[in-house]
Formats: sequence, structure tokens, C-alpha cells
Amino acid sequence: MLILALAPVGILLAYTFFRDKYEKEPWDMLLVALAMGIFSSIPIVWVERGFSLLGSSLYGWTSIFYDSFIVASFTEELFKFIFLYILIWKSPEFNEKFDGIVYAVFISLGFAAVENVMYVFDYGIQAGFTRAITAVPAHFLFGVNMGFFVGLARFYPERRRKLLWLAVFYPILLHGIYNFILMSNHSWALLIFIPYIIFMWRTGMREMKQLSDSSIFRNDFNGDHDLFKDE
Repeated sequence: MLILALAPVGILLAYTFFRDKYEKEPWDMLLVALAMGIFSSIPIVWVERGFSLLGSSLYGWTSIFYDSFIVASFTEELFKFIFLYILIWKSPEFNEKFDGIVYAVFISLGFAAVENVMYVFDYGIQAGFTRAITAVPAHFLFGVNMGFFVGLARFYPERRRKLLWLAVFYPILLHGIYNFILMSNHSWALLIFIPYIIFMWRTGMREMKQLSDSSIFRNDFNGDHDLFKDE
């Protein structure tokens, strides 16, 4: 069960590491990032419990929205961002745009590893197989999205404040929608869930390609994101 819980995490970590084309990140930094993601689960659990108590009087769709976007999404993605910023923002190792994605994914999957182990041991092997193709890849994609904007923020100082804000906002939004679809527990949820997962994968892979193809030695941005078109 432990192997089942950690295998998808390991696969996605390896994939991210090998997508870093130009300069591999040092192992000690990657291990610290992974450890920080694991450690982030401690404050996240406590803050989520506090938010849950604050929203205990809510019910129906309001409760689902609150649990999806505030209790889970806001708390988890905010702490991931805080740990990411602390680790890499002033680090000399953060010298390529793609590095933002690498470290964000390692932190995100560190948290996902703890969460997945807890779920698998609580709910069994079936939960492990289900989460291997849903929740763990979702955390990977939230990390890609966060790292995409953090990577750009490092090398576009004139847009830094906006990009750092987006590095928090978009993962919270993506994560919240993901949770809301699942927590709604309606028959139509699956019809929305599958296209949404495809959308997240397409977006995440496009973001990885854009920053993977752009090194620190090329300041031009080759992607087609509207944010970076010349005004």
C-alpha cells in the first residue's frame, strides 16, 4: 500500500527532473524542496481544521464551495507558495525560468505524498489506484501552474507583482474547481470532470514546454500566453 501511494509521486518527480533540459537542479535542493512539501502538511492540517470550524454552520452548495475553495484549495496552495518562495526566490540555483516549475512540483508532490499515504491507508487499495490517476497528477499540475508564473516573475521584474499574484491565484482556482466538481457528488460531475482534467493536462504540458524551451540566456518569451504579448 505504501508503494501504491508513493509510486505515482515518484514517477511525476522523475518526469519533471528529466524535463529540465539545460541545467539539472542539485539533488540537495530538490530533496529540501520535497521535504518542505512534506513538512507543509503540518501547518496545512491545522489551518484547514480552523477553517472547517469557522464554516461549520454552512450547508448545501455554500458549504461545498467553502470547503473546496477556502478550506482545501486556498490553504494548500498558499502554503505551497510560501514554502516555494522561501526556498528559491533568493537562491542562486534559481537561474532559469523552468526552475520555478521544478521546485514548485517537488514541493507540491511532497505534500501530495503525505496526503496520498493517509488516504490509501485510510480507504484502501481502490483509493490508491483512483488517486494515482486523479489527485496526485492534479497536485503535479497545480505545481506546474504555480511554478510557471514564479519562473516568469523572476525574469520579468516589470511584471513581477502581477505574476507572483497569479502564481497564487491560478493554482487556487484550478484546485478549487477540481475539488468542487468532486465534492458536488452529482451524476453530472463526471461529465465535467473528464474534460476538466484534459484541460489541466493540456495547459500544464504547454506551460512546461514554453519554459523548457526558454532558458536564462534567451530573454524573449516564445509562448503564446496573452500576458506576454507586446502591448
